[in-house]
Amino acid sequence: MTETTTATAPTTTGTAPVSGPVAGRRRLLRPVLEMLAAMVAGMLLLDPIWALAADGLGRPGLLDRPEVDVGVMAVDMAVGMTVWMWYRGHPWSGVGEMVAAMLLPLALLAVPWWAGLIDADALTLGAHLLMVPATVVVVWRRPEDHVHPSGPAPAAGPLGRLLRRRWPTLLALLVTVDMVFAPVVPNPWFLLALPVAYLVIGAYRRRLGDRRMLAVQVAGVLGWGGLVVVAATAAEPLATWLVAAGWLAHAAWDVVHHRRDRVVPRGWAEWCAVFDTMVGIAVLLTL
Repeated sequence: MTETTTATAPTTTGTAPVSGPVAGRRRLLRPVLEMLAAMVAGMLLLDPIWALAADGLGRPGLLDRPEVDVGVMAVDMAVGMTVWMWYRGHPWSGVGEMVAAMLLPLALLAVPWWAGLIDADALTLGAHLLMVPATVVVVWRRPEDHVHPSGPAPAAGPLGRLLRRRWPTLLALLVTVDMVFAPVVPNPWFLLALPVAYLVIGAYRRRLGDRRMLAVQVAGVLGWGGLVVVAATAAEPLATWLVAAGWLAHAAWDVVHHRRDRVVPRGWAEWCAVFDTMVGIAVLLTL
């Protein structure tokens, strides 16, 4: 006697899986945010160069013209985005579409601006508002260029390796380069945030179990705290010298922690070392 069994299809419960195109478009948020970050980076890095160029041409007020200001902004964003898309391995056709998305809003608004139909505020605000949706539309139209299991393969070569290995340094330079061209003296009390950040991060990462290391971090807070009090009450130029010394001293503190890989992540220590150095140099430039 033989026994027969009937195969039954497996049953599934829960929500049905999302189809490929829909799931792909849901993953478009990351590339959009990456490109927006690249655009902001382009503006931060290139804007000081435009200012120097205008001064060198003897026309420092050129960038104050609304159409020039918006045009420079569009070019800065396009350059930053182009570099990022090249690094991520996007096809040049897609890069060209993105550049067009940056420049087209300006071209559309320039005509009514020159005709006197809109004012400077409408030109500037309109260009900003139109560039972001234009970027989203291009990404949405070509999702296959932006959605990959792990993202497009980054470009090989020295620049790609530099971006992967030294991104904390590059990020710190990005956010501080403007300080060199327009140096200011930050409030001395900002210095206190530097050692406090080490103490908080170290406690969160549970790296302060060694009493000696905890004592070092507390001593750092007390030391920079004393420097802050003196700098806040001292007369000029001594106060500025003390502020610069505080930032540069903390850069050395960062380097030591980076080399020993203690308390904070090495990426944070690297970023902080470059950031503190640039701020210290900017403060010295005010003297």
